[in-house]
Amino acid sequence: MSDVPESHPRYLSLKIRDAIVKGVEQGITSMHGLIAHGRGEAFDYLIGEETQSFARAAIRAAAAMLLLAEHPVISVNGNAAALVPDELVELGKSLNAPLEVNIFHASKEREQAMQRHLLEHSALVVLMPTKQAQLSFIDSNRKFVHPEGIFKADVVFVPLEDGDRCEALRKMGKDVVTVDVNPMSRTAKRASVTIVDNVVRALPLLIQEIQTLKRTSPTALKKIVSEYDNGEALQVALQCIRGGNFAKKIMEKLWSTQ
Repeated sequence: MSDVPESHPRYLSLKIRDAIVKGVEQGITSMHGLIAHGRGEAFDYLIGEETQSFARAAIRAAAAMLLLAEHPVISVNGNAAALVPDELVELGKSLNAPLEVNIFHASKEREQAMQRHLLEHSALVVLMPTKQAQLSFIDSNRKFVHPEGIFKADVVFVPLEDGDRCEALRKMGKDVVTVDVNPMSRTAKRASVTIVDNVVRALPLLIQEIQTLKRTSPTALKKIVSEYDNGEALQVALQCIRGGNFAKKIMEKLWSTQ
């Protein structure tokens, strides 16, 4: 990024891309993660590359759900580790929740690289997948989990998740909080709370909301969760993408410049 000035209109987007590429070079992110990121970037364009109201509502519900959890766990894949390692570590500390490495294209080398990377970013606990505990309803490598982590969790925070494991976690009776900029994905539809936003924007806001709600009573937190409707939030996100308020604002801006 040294040759890209901060005044460049795509500076932030290019900076995020650079972090993903660096993750591949470090052995943290898979090559497949580059494709997934590109798809997510396209959806981010469609929501205006801003945290919209539907995402803020989901962030509040997610914070309440995570604070109510008896055993929250933060699941980390390669893209998340490359993009928001500091934020994941801070989130873990704010919830007293362990981080757990869990990747689809699994290899011991990449899992260990991710663990080292998170520890270098001051993580206190980074659990690793084992053969001692397996998730039900899933056949991929992501079924292997730590017995004191995802397997035991009542609420799992899984940014940038794949749909089959999200579905498996829900079938096992666990709540799932996810960040997915695509409101039409299987993960978005199956999760308990879906934050439709770019993970680099959503994580700092989620951490901030958790700090805000920490002194809130369990009764009030439960009310926040019960009043949130994930399906409704996804529909609002879709309306935004298909030409809702965001598209209207863009057209008004274009018309005013004519």
